[in-house]
Amino acid sequence: MKNPYLFGFLPLITILLFSMTFGLFAVNESLLLFKKIGVYAAMSEFLSDAELRVFLFICFGVIFFMVFSAIKLLGETIHTIGMLFFAKIKEDNPPQESKALYSILLLGACLSVIGVQSLTMLIAIAVGTVIIYFIASMVRLTEYLGFSSVIGLLIFEFAMWTVLVVTLAYVIVKLYNSLLASLPFS
Repeated sequence: MKNPYLFGFLPLITILLFSMTFGLFAVNESLLLFKKIGVYAAMSEFLSDAELRVFLFICFGVIFFMVFSAIKLLGETIHTIGMLFFAKIKEDNPPQESKALYSILLLGACLSVIGVQSLTMLIAIAVGTVIIYFIASMVRLTEYLGFSSVIGLLIFEFAMWTVLVVTLAYVIVKLYNSLLASLPFS
């Protein structure tokens, strides 16, 4: 008998690995920034270099963990709503998506260790991993859904992610502009 929970831990490990690699990159970049603006010397009076690195790593790791967890939650919610609208399943037990596909995400998270020194490499690995996972899950869904349902699901998910990203970008730009407008200029 196959255990359906065999791959249940992979999303957590994937999020942890991505959080660690992005956190390590953020620690290195923030220490360079602290040295450039002259804050590092004052901070080193209170904490050793290793303690400062561990402190920053924990802070950035938790922040990235929360961001990646929120993205996963949004992604699963959007996908589930899309399946509600476009999946016409007549069976009593609807097909469950393969949890084995999570191994694609785990492999990408392991590969992100290679790119820990470059933000471009980290983002490319993360985005590439998500795209490969998305394509593999859509191919898997074509076994259970019709072609038009898969196309409708693709369009729905693309539209939802586009709306979310554009809205977030708009809010950030408005916040940035209002912050700049509130600064006193001499």
